[in-house]
Amino acid sequence: MQQVKSHKDLDVWRAAVRLSKETYQLTNSFPKEEQFGLGLQLRRSTVSIASNIAEGAARQTRKELIQHLYIAAGSPSELDTQLEIARIIEGIKEKEILHLQNETERAAMMLRALIKSLKPEVS
Repeated sequence: MQQVKSHKDLDVWRAAVRLSKETYQLTNSFPKEEQFGLGLQLRRSTVSIASNIAEGAARQTRKELIQHLYIAAGSPSELDTQLEIARIIEGIKEKEILHLQNETERAAMMLRALIKSLKPEVS
């Protein structure tokens, strides 16, 4: 396997970090009673995406990288669910939620494409 020089070289990692930044910005504007409940869950989910990509990129084998990318790929579904809950809670900005849901789907598609490109061809 050609080793990834750094997780920072991966477009999907950069997209996940941007998603984390935007999620933190959004959750800072949550009503006080939601900042430590749903806000904290959103932050954990989004940070998990970038963190698992980084951990996988640091591993020595393609199999380990793919395994961590699969773990990272589960977090967008969790994040999307939490964003949907946030969207229906009154007082939370729907436009920003929808933007983050779109960015979450974009990151998920990038992860799926990277996994597919790394998996061996089956004949």
